[in-house]
Amino acid sequence: MNVNIKELSNDPNEIRNVQKFLFKMIKKEFGYGYVPEWHQDIVNLDEYYINPKRNAFFVAYSEDGEIIGTIGIRAYDKDFEQFKHIYSNETTTSIWRLFVDERYRRCGLASKIYSIAENFAKENGFSDIYLHTHRNLDGALEYWTKMGFIIRLDEQDDLETVHMDKHIKKLEISPQASILTYAIKL
Repeated sequence: MNVNIKELSNDPNEIRNVQKFLFKMIKKEFGYGYVPEWHQDIVNLDEYYINPKRNAFFVAYSEDGEIIGTIGIRAYDKDFEQFKHIYSNETTTSIWRLFVDERYRRCGLASKIYSIAENFAKENGFSDIYLHTHRNLDGALEYWTKMGFIIRLDEQDDLETVHMDKHIKKLEISPQASILTYAIKL
């Protein structure tokens, strides 16, 4: 199976399809639909991911053009009191909306999508990546730990929120070796 991963463009049809996929996945994983205070980035993908230079949203497509995975990456923009002196939007980026259609899980697609986002962060001068996940999401905490993230704070709240981060290691790559293609074969 061939998978094509590309950065989301400002095409209204593509944006609409990504929004439908995201809300379908949120309903499936969390059991609820649109919540305005939690989903402004989905409603305004262009403002949060497409237009800002240091932000991006990547979409994985199956061979027949179906959306099967997503990930958003943007400069850290939260105002959590407990992290005021740890993260900044200059040095820290944050991961959002990593979803993989259940038919394509456990085959390395999430890791591929994440590696593209991490490379984007490196290329844009970030030194740390922040994310939050939830203990009740099947396999999420184990996955992020496997990707090198450490738990910064376990809220132990009703949503089972866990805040995590990772320092990005930078490698010097010669210009001849820096060509990267996002088409993968699973």
